[in-house]
Amino acid sequence: MNNFGKKVREIRESKSLLLRQVAAFLEVDTAFLSNVELGKKKATRQQVDRLAEFFNLDKSELIPLWLSDRIMDIIESEPQAKVSLEITAKILESTR
Repeated sequence: MNNFGKKVREIRESKSLLLRQVAAFLEVDTAFLSNVELGKKKATRQQVDRLAEFFNLDKSELIPLWLSDRIMDIIESEPQAKVSLEITAKILESTR
């Protein structure tokens, strides 16, 4: 999954920004940011916050995408993760 990276690229391109401009603000190299957009590297929470700041967005627009990608990485790498996810969904449902 790479919903976060796709969104970052979409926002960056919609604002006609170059990779190097965004990377400079994040204090990372352009290769790293490119790999984040492609889903080959993962941004840190701090980088997500900085991206929201740079793009003048509410953090709530990026954080859920970033978290969902992290959750999907866990689910894909852990054999019992899907069962755990079902249990978690039931717990969340019962707390509403």
